Amino acid sequence: MSAPVLKIDELVTEFTIRGQKVPAVRGVSLEVKKGKTLVVLGESGSGKSVMLRSIMRVLPRGAHLSGSITYNGDNVLDKSEAEMRRLRGNWISMVFQDSLSAMDPLFRVGEQVGENIREHRRFPKTTIRDQVIRLFGEVGIPSPAARTRSYPHEMSGGMRQRSVIAMALSNTPDILLADEPTTALDVTIQAQILSLFKQIQREYGMTMILVTHDIGVAVEMADEIAVMYAGKVVEYGDAKQVLGAPAHPYTQGLIAATPQKGKRGRLQVIPGQPPAITAMPGGCAFASRCRYATERCRKEMPPHTQLAGGHMTACYKTEDGQALAQLVRQ
Repeated sequence: MSAPVLKIDELVTEFTIRGQKVPAVRGVSLEVKKGKTLVVLGESGSGKSVMLRSIMRVLPRGAHLSGSITYNGDNVLDKSEAEMRRLRGNWISMVFQDSLSAMDPLFRVGEQVGENIREHRRFPKTTIRDQVIRLFGEVGIPSPAARTRSYPHEMSGGMRQRSVIAMALSNTPDILLADEPTTALDVTIQAQILSLFKQIQREYGMTMILVTHDIGVAVEMADEIAVMYAGKVVEYGDAKQVLGAPAHPYTQGLIAATPQKGKRGRLQVIPGQPPAITAMPGGCAFASRCRYATERCRKEMPPHTQLAGGHMTACYKTEDGQALAQLVRQ
């Protein structure tokens, strides 16, 4: 077993809303091994993107972080802003969710990618330009030399996404964070972007954390899966374990609501809505939507329970996990 390159322990990310501290990430603990892909799965609003931004420490002013995020033995939360600037885009890079808003519309795309190289490497301008052209070619942008002179609005959604990926890869980071990298792209471009990520991982040996609400992306990319709900990890384990024998009712609901080849009839839905972060219940946050919930679930937070092979879930119905998984397949 290789040691984790990134370890998150009891991470809490709070925002101040109307004078009250409100947690968007509530005690998340995860490990990511070198060269592996962890997919973080869950609905919008579950805290996935906030968790990634917490790793990078690119949060709105006033956000408060506690716990620890350990990269190569150092706690990221203890670093100064100057130290974080040396870390971001160099050792840990991020592909942000919206490729258009992730880039400045007033600057050419090649300049923006080159700026990240210039920030961390003392290369002459001609070398940086050659590096950007090479990166554009590697991520599959046609006519890379010409496209370095384009503005973001002059590129298609797929090319903008590839440009953002090129920017994240520009200094060959150890860890790549990707926040919904295929959102708003058509299925053909989605497949190309996922294939590109696989190629990047093979060539660079990079560790990846990929956030998505799409189970199809998880099936395609994940070595391990963490399922988040209302700011907490409710299930975690090897991708085959989590997708093949889900132990938490929320994970089962997500799988049951996903179209599957050969599966006919109406898709199941998860009733209700996730709780607002300003009004989290005292017990299990999923209890109001769960058909198995008891009074105990509504009053007490279920602990994390270890199953076979490192599979973990936070549910009082863990002992019935295999039986519940059968219901999903019926």
